[in-house]
Amino acid sequence: MCPSSYSSSHHDTCSSLPRLSLDGDYIVGGLFQLHEKYGGTGPATDTENRKPEVLQCHRFKFSSASYQQIQVMRFAIEEINNSTLLLPGVSLGYEIFDYCSDLLSYGAALEFLTQKGRGAIPVWNGTNYRPKVISVTGPFGSSQTISVAPLYMSEMIPMVSSDSWGNKCPTELKKQISLLFRTIPSDKYQVESIVRILQQFNWNWVAFIGGDNDYSRDALTVFQDKIRPANICLAYQDTIPQNQSLIGRLFNNIAMFNVQVIVVFANVEFVIPFIQKAIDLRVKEKIWIASETWSMNQELIKKSQIERIGTVLGVTVRRHKDLRGFDEFINNTVKSRHENDPTYSFVIYSAVYAVAHALHNVLRCGTRNCANSEFIAYPYMALKHVKFKLDNQSIEFDENGDPPAHYDIVHWDLVFKGLITDAGLFHSDILSCSYFLQAPVLQCSSECKSGSRRVQTGFHTCCFECEICSDGKYINHTADPYSCIACQKDEWARNGSTSCTKRSIEYLHSDAPLAIFLMFQASSIILISMAILSAGGRLCFFMLCCLSMSSISVFLHIGKPTEAICTVRNSVFVVFYVACLSCLAVRSFQIVCIFKMAAKLPKAYDFWVKHGGQWITIITTTVIMLFLCILWITIEGPKPNQITLYSEIILDCTYGVIPIFYVIVLFAYMGTDLPKNYNEGKSITFSLLIFFISWVISLTVHLSTKGKHTLSVNPFSVLCSLYGILFGYFFPKCYIIIITPERNTAAYFQTAIQSYTLQPR
Repeated sequence: MCPSSYSSSHHDTCSSLPRLSLDGDYIVGGLFQLHEKYGGTGPATDTENRKPEVLQCHRFKFSSASYQQIQVMRFAIEEINNSTLLLPGVSLGYEIFDYCSDLLSYGAALEFLTQKGRGAIPVWNGTNYRPKVISVTGPFGSSQTISVAPLYMSEMIPMVSSDSWGNKCPTELKKQISLLFRTIPSDKYQVESIVRILQQFNWNWVAFIGGDNDYSRDALTVFQDKIRPANICLAYQDTIPQNQSLIGRLFNNIAMFNVQVIVVFANVEFVIPFIQKAIDLRVKEKIWIASETWSMNQELIKKSQIERIGTVLGVTVRRHKDLRGFDEFINNTVKSRHENDPTYSFVIYSAVYAVAHALHNVLRCGTRNCANSEFIAYPYMALKHVKFKLDNQSIEFDENGDPPAHYDIVHWDLVFKGLITDAGLFHSDILSCSYFLQAPVLQCSSECKSGSRRVQTGFHTCCFECEICSDGKYINHTADPYSCIACQKDEWARNGSTSCTKRSIEYLHSDAPLAIFLMFQASSIILISMAILSAGGRLCFFMLCCLSMSSISVFLHIGKPTEAICTVRNSVFVVFYVACLSCLAVRSFQIVCIFKMAAKLPKAYDFWVKHGGQWITIITTTVIMLFLCILWITIEGPKPNQITLYSEIILDCTYGVIPIFYVIVLFAYMGTDLPKNYNEGKSITFSLLIFFISWVISLTVHLSTKGKHTLSVNPFSVLCSLYGILFGYFFPKCYIIIITPERNTAAYFQTAIQSYTLQPR
């Protein structure tokens, strides 16, 4: 183990680890990748053919970004020491190592565990052991963090990093102890912001390209989990090979899968050769989504012919202005200047201040001194509860040691190279992106039209054909775009519907014009019947009363049918109309008797007249019909009936057949050859024909058509039947009584009978 006082020469193993240090009451450790492994002695693509050689940090590529972060850490500590507001009377020091690789830099990581003032790591017995550092900032990268974190966890040394760590640290290490803190959001939020960008522009056919490290692999795992519920398909995913000659294969596959949106989630050392290959292969008009590791890279945006590759949108941590006083600090302390990135400057700056604020709380510092200055403080006691403002930004950690997720969405202006413009924000699970007022459609299959379902054609759910939903079904694209759902029994839908509509309930409403017309006609029958009661004797009076009672059934067709209404309306019509028809049957029989039986069978005719044969027949027929109605209702009478049609439900009643009608027709037919000057037989025949025709039409309509207009067919048939008797039987009587009274005499009737009986046969 190298002592803490070694020099920074490069002549032995220890000196191959350059170190910056500043003594203080409390030492903050720093591990920064000042020299990057990729891009050092020879290109990374030649690692398979290189000769074995001793690895030394200075042989790798110098990282100006890490150099800047080191200077920011020095600046923050010296700024805190020069102020009495945070740690009055207490000084902070630092010890910073170049963590260029796990193999070379493990000694530097162990150096932080040496006991302060002794330069060695003792066997800890639980007392009197104070590690050299109170916290460690860095290293950058989840793999490096995982390799050294267990060392510090065992000694309760918190790590406050400016790295997002990928996802392995929270899942593997934080289950044991929560001493990992970071001032940059977790990569899972970065992945979520990228998925939200894809959702915002409705891009669901994408490729994911990563590097050969945990940063990319962890991001891919989260990406696959996030895109499933977002209906985004991963058409192709691959890793950028270190051998640049193999990169072209990736672009061949991207072209084969017809992918236009490429998410490149990799460290910049992987991205640079990948983008260069895209330029060399003349890859055009693609949408590139950049992770925060390269979204702000100035080297890439200034490459020749970069504008050919298409559009670049990127995600970066919240950008900040330059730190006040930092340029002056650099001018006074550093001979050479390097490019300054304010974003990563601030995350290092806030990491150091988080440790200082934790010390401030543990030492109970005021404005002049710290009450517990003699107390051996360990900032892990207070880091979990740190919350403070730094340059008008709130710094705090959640239960996982993560800060609030806040990203800027940037757009590369490739026409004016080097210009990166703001395109939106992602904060607390909400994306606000103003770029692409009308985004291009980049999907495997175009979205189905409204009312059509997707029929998956391959492995990916984003590739599908469209099939229109049939009648009676609808589709809810939000809940399930692949299934047509059947409507409920009381609902309907046309083909290609996105929702069902309640079927309208149809019946004859009392305020409908048709219902008013029917009620008016039924009322007219009653009034006319009352007006012509003097047209005949008791039989006519009984028939007119039956007609009036039958017309009441028309009123029972109006309104919503119930079981009671269905029973009454059919029964009233059947019983009273049959009674009326039985009167016509008796009248027809009487005519036959007068003209045919009176001369041949005078005794039978006298018996019929003297014993009230007509009333016995009428009463018997009516009673039989009443009995049949009661039997009909008891066994299976008329009931409300729902007829479900396309867009409506018809409420109606079932009804039966009137068998006695055929007997009446037979009697009526027997009177067709009666004398021409006696027209009552012909009037009865005419009335029955109207009845027959109207009910044939009614039955035909009911059997052949369905709809709300069929509701009026039954009451119309009732009215036609009643008007047939009224006009066919009673109006001729009225005509004789009023217009030709000379024919309404007993002498005229006797003359007609005698003329008929004396005719030769």
